[in-house]
Amino acid sequence: MEKHGLKQNEVAELLGISQSAVSKYATKARGYVIRIDQVREIRSPINEILALVSNGTYERTAFIRLFCQTCVIVRQKGLMCEFCQKSDPAIEIEECDLCVDRKSRRKKG
Repeated sequence: MEKHGLKQNEVAELLGISQSAVSKYATKARGYVIRIDQVREIRSPINEILALVSNGTYERTAFIRLFCQTCVIVRQKGLMCEFCQKSDPAIEIEECDLCVDRKSRRKKG
């Protein structure tokens, strides 16, 4: 938000959530943090999302397409595993294939 000069209410409107939810996510009072800033494959769709929302060319379908593309990469890289295990400690990360096929993740990861 700060980097692109957006206010919490603007981000809330773009994402279709409440301003208080944006505030809680921004202060890490809600949700888990998944570090994606070092994942090379995510940089392009994230930069495209930021360009859409920051330069006034925002189209919801383009945003959703890019968001879903980013989500697929997050799952393929196994970045959701820690989050999933926090939400359900019974999940065995090594055996889990809820997000993607483990074999394809090993090949790509």
